[in-house]
Amino acid sequence: MTIFCSHCHRPLQAEMSCLPARAKQAPSAPRPFRSTKSASKARRDQINAELQALRSLLPISAQEKERLSYLHTMALVCLRLRGAQLFPPGLAPPAGPALGTELLSLLPGFLLVLSADSKLVYISENVAEVLGLSVVELLAQGDTVFDILDGRVGEDVHKKLLLAREEPGREVTFVSEMRTSKAFRLQHGGNRVVAVCGRFVALRWPPSPSTTAFLALCTPLVQSPTEGEAASQDDIFQSMHLLDMTFIDVTESVTYHLGYHREELVGQSWYSLLHPEDAELAAAQHRALALGAGAGPAAGTAVLRVLRKDRAWSWLRVWARREGGCIACTCRCLREEEAAHLRSRQPRAAAPP
Repeated sequence: MTIFCSHCHRPLQAEMSCLPARAKQAPSAPRPFRSTKSASKARRDQINAELQALRSLLPISAQEKERLSYLHTMALVCLRLRGAQLFPPGLAPPAGPALGTELLSLLPGFLLVLSADSKLVYISENVAEVLGLSVVELLAQGDTVFDILDGRVGEDVHKKLLLAREEPGREVTFVSEMRTSKAFRLQHGGNRVVAVCGRFVALRWPPSPSTTAFLALCTPLVQSPTEGEAASQDDIFQSMHLLDMTFIDVTESVTYHLGYHREELVGQSWYSLLHPEDAELAAAQHRALALGAGAGPAAGTAVLRVLRKDRAWSWLRVWARREGGCIACTCRCLREEEAAHLRSRQPRAAAPP
């Protein structure tokens, strides 16, 4: 059956041609808002003015403010806001900048404060001496501790921070490479290995994630005895041995680290202090030095366990060198986590000839 149009009485397929013009037109979609050039410029100017206002409030010198990009400005502002949340100005004790600089110069590393969710809250200014990056440059890497660490240890660090957060006051330590400047990497052949030792502390009562912070000291692992001596004498002692590793002299600081007096060690063998599992490695290093076969500083370096006077074991990083008919050793005490990191990169002992 054919259906005819009620207007022109033609078949329906011709109906569209006779509809009123307004009926043929589909309803038009609303036109999207179009920003004019002047409106865009006004918004940019407003954003720039807001950033300039924020930059003016930062507690840094005018010269440093001039060098800040928008990204760096926002990173610093976010850092200050997190710090203000954890450390309200009314609760913070007054501290002069001269005193702060003097205290920082005495530290073997730099200070780091994290929020409960691992966000960066505070980095002491002397970080530049350790990593070759200023606080601003370091913040450009990201706003969490994982952004400045070697990604390979992220999971382990996350577990340790979680453990520390569940048990406030419990000290945890983790060792990782931290990002450094290009100049530092060219000079030292890579990033800086740093031991981070800290704990979560409730800053106000009752404790909550917003009032809890992880306070830590980040200490670089020294790569040579010269670097260690320049940084601090507190964690090292030195000894002199005959070619068979019999003690002929040792600095008095050995008492602080191992509990022995100098007179107790002179005439004793170095091997009498070594952990049995480390004797093979120590012997390999000893042979290389005694025979003059060691090549480079790594040949005379080992991470070993030695017996303290109280019968506990201490980890030492030992740099040994041949001096005529004697062997001189510089020993630095290590945390267990530092020792584990260094041992994982230490060559295996060679089989005896």
